[in-house]
Amino acid sequence: MGNLRTITIERQYASGGREIGKRLSEKLGIPFYDGQLLMLAAEKYGLNPEEVKANDEKVNRSLLYSVAAAVENFRGNDRGMLPYRIYQAQAETIRRLSMEGPCIFIGRCAEEILKEKRRSLNVFIYASSMAERRERANQIDNIPMTDADSYIHMKDKQRRDYYKMYAEKEWGDPLNYDLCMNSSALGYDRCVELIERAVRI
Repeated sequence: MGNLRTITIERQYASGGREIGKRLSEKLGIPFYDGQLLMLAAEKYGLNPEEVKANDEKVNRSLLYSVAAAVENFRGNDRGMLPYRIYQAQAETIRRLSMEGPCIFIGRCAEEILKEKRRSLNVFIYASSMAERRERANQIDNIPMTDADSYIHMKDKQRRDYYKMYAEKEWGDPLNYDLCMNSSALGYDRCVELIERAVRI
């Protein structure tokens, strides 16, 4: 892999980004981290795994949440800062794992977290076919086809808000990534091939 030690993949919901990362991991023979990052972070930093999972790549911007967080912080209770604590725990876990050797991270602002620590290849996966995204949402999360469009929109918004909150950049903006690939046009295996080529440069 030369001097590239990490690959980060941000992705639209139901674009196949996770599957591409998994196949790439198998092809390159390096670890792949997605949801298990949550459990690793929770275990190391003493967070409740269920609360960590419930807050995964989400930002609650409601007025009630903001008021509750301010009140809890004033009282000396840091529960109101739970999403930030989860992010920090995941960030430290990502940094630690990246120091252990080459690996692949899915989502969770990994490219932003690692920008000062070590060089990485940063990828964004999107899918131009809503029909394919509906089908994948149905397959992976059992979302009824009639509800798929609204669910896909909701999941993308969650990821966009999360990225904006912690990376302070626009999610999906090509200027933030080294590669942007359309999985609908290229297919998963072609995406894997192109990322592999880029990571070996």
